[in-house]
Amino acid sequence: MSEANNIVWHDAGVSSEERKEKIGSKPCILWYTGLSGSGKSTVANAVDRILFDKGYTTYLLDGDNIRHGLNKDLGFSDEDRVENIRRISEVSNLFLDAGLIVSTAFISPFRADRVQAKALIGDARFIEVFVDAPIETCEERDPKGLYQKAREGVIKNFTGIDSPYESPLSPSIHLSTNCDNVEQCANQVVDYLLENKFIG
Repeated sequence: MSEANNIVWHDAGVSSEERKEKIGSKPCILWYTGLSGSGKSTVANAVDRILFDKGYTTYLLDGDNIRHGLNKDLGFSDEDRVENIRRISEVSNLFLDAGLIVSTAFISPFRADRVQAKALIGDARFIEVFVDAPIETCEERDPKGLYQKAREGVIKNFTGIDSPYESPLSPSIHLSTNCDNVEQCANQVVDYLLENKFIG
């Protein structure tokens, strides 16, 4: 018998509903996806600042930061990318149970992984934010110098170069960061949350 069969979920003494009522917002996850350099972290941070200043309880999970700790054992193979997203989905779900508005800024290149995350988190709480910018724009920005390294063959399995990126087919929010500035993009996200009553 698997040891996992002996593990039972322990119900908390404080319910998710109680936490949600106290915090005053509807827990959800803003799942930012897009190429490296598209502006995911920049927009996510701008939205997080707006929400925090409005008095909401939020948390931002950034791809690079997570790989410093929780996922530092993972590389960038397709298999490791899948496991990276699986772990983030599970952690995000715990934050949602605590009643928070959670932002995740990860490339998350594969549709199947995003579908799996949505299935775990639930349709009503999963907000897919496509941070869209042409790869030419992302390469021009190249804030970390990663595209240049990928072109030189120093980095392998780099999304958009030698590993695919599968764009969302019907994202909840579609941002064009080569057309709109950070403030405009952040306001689009906040407006969505207001319109759909995630915040009051």
